[in-house]
Amino acid sequence: MKYNRYPRRDAIRDYFPLPNEIFCLGLSCGEIAVYAYLLYREDRKTFQCHPSFRTIGNALKMSRNTVSKYVKRLEDKQLIRTEPTEIRMANGMKRNGNLLYTIMPIEQAKSLYFEQQLQRAVCQQAHEKAIKKLERYDRKKKREAV
Repeated sequence: MKYNRYPRRDAIRDYFPLPNEIFCLGLSCGEIAVYAYLLYREDRKTFQCHPSFRTIGNALKMSRNTVSKYVKRLEDKQLIRTEPTEIRMANGMKRNGNLLYTIMPIEQAKSLYFEQQLQRAVCQQAHEKAIKKLERYDRKKKREAV
């Protein structure tokens, strides 16, 4: 029997897609890591997964609070959507379950990011215009005082 040092791997089963656009959205390394883990765990037909903060944290070597912070940021950037779930115990009691994560289309996040960038540019331009106007006013006051 021949020893195969590099076994063949199925591109669909053994890998998960990571959109190139996430590197252009101003994400931190923690946000990218959490997003990549959620993509790794998602069901490719429903675009959903439901790992706990503890599971994500153990996989990425982060605390639950840090994972929670990054999940909230990803929600704010419209990369994911979360929904609370409930489970029923054997004795009939309802308990909170893990969050259900839905991976959103990357185009939504791109359009939101570019819209925010445009708003920042407009605000920056208005700020610079106000500073120039104030400087002109100060120069005029100095001339009148002399």
